[in-house]
Amino acid sequence: MTTIWQSLSNLGPTSRKVGFGLGIALVCFLFAFPVLWLVLTSLRPQSGVFYVHQGTEFTVDSYVQVLGDPRIVAAFVNTAVIATLATVFSILITVTSGYMLSRFTGPISRSWFGTIYVFRCIPYISWVLPLYFVTQSIGAYDTYLGLLLPHIAVHICFFSWLMKGFFDGIDPSMEYAALIDGCSRWGAFYRVALPSAIPAISALAVLCWLFTWNEFLFALILTGQNTPVLTVVIAQFVHEMGTEWHLMSATAVLGLVPAFFLTLFGQKYVIRGLKI
Repeated sequence: MTTIWQSLSNLGPTSRKVGFGLGIALVCFLFAFPVLWLVLTSLRPQSGVFYVHQGTEFTVDSYVQVLGDPRIVAAFVNTAVIATLATVFSILITVTSGYMLSRFTGPISRSWFGTIYVFRCIPYISWVLPLYFVTQSIGAYDTYLGLLLPHIAVHICFFSWLMKGFFDGIDPSMEYAALIDGCSRWGAFYRVALPSAIPAISALAVLCWLFTWNEFLFALILTGQNTPVLTVVIAQFVHEMGTEWHLMSATAVLGLVPAFFLTLFGQKYVIRGLKI
């Protein structure tokens, strides 16, 4: 490894740029090829999904069938609503949580940091069975509430650390000046710290929405017939009669569209936020 690194270091600027460009091209290919194959599979008839690279028979019947299924349409709506609500509530809590962890060092802050640290150390899959019994006992199984609460809890535990790092990178001197001028601690937070953290909040909002939109495990265990979710509906195309690859691919492509546009328009906020 050291020899490879020394060899790369000895390359000239032009060679490094060429190598960097080739690396980017390779990464783009590795990501673009599966998406291209997915789109081609969704456009093939059911009889042609096993030889996507051959033949010229294409059709949009899979998309028509998917969009005509009320359960799949309901899954899109439910997933979008859950992702949006989880993002809003998670950001509201995470921003104040990260600010507290960054600016306060008392026992409450240390206890809260230890709590979210312990929860982040617990394997993700071990939450599922207790959450199933809890949602059953409180009557929240297969409802928005039963799916929102676990997502919000996961987001708070993870993104509080990130928000703490963002606030650590913001100079607190302006907040001290606001306190001297008569602002309360909440006033200094709202008028000084919060506007400075808008890029970071935007970045976390994008990441939070994408995480909830693509989440599968909680949706699989905590939902049923009343609240279909996109990732679970996609998995249900695998059944005892076989796998409906054309319908699965069409649904997956439609599911890529909102995430793609959100990432496309939100990437500048993610990059700017992660640089703070």
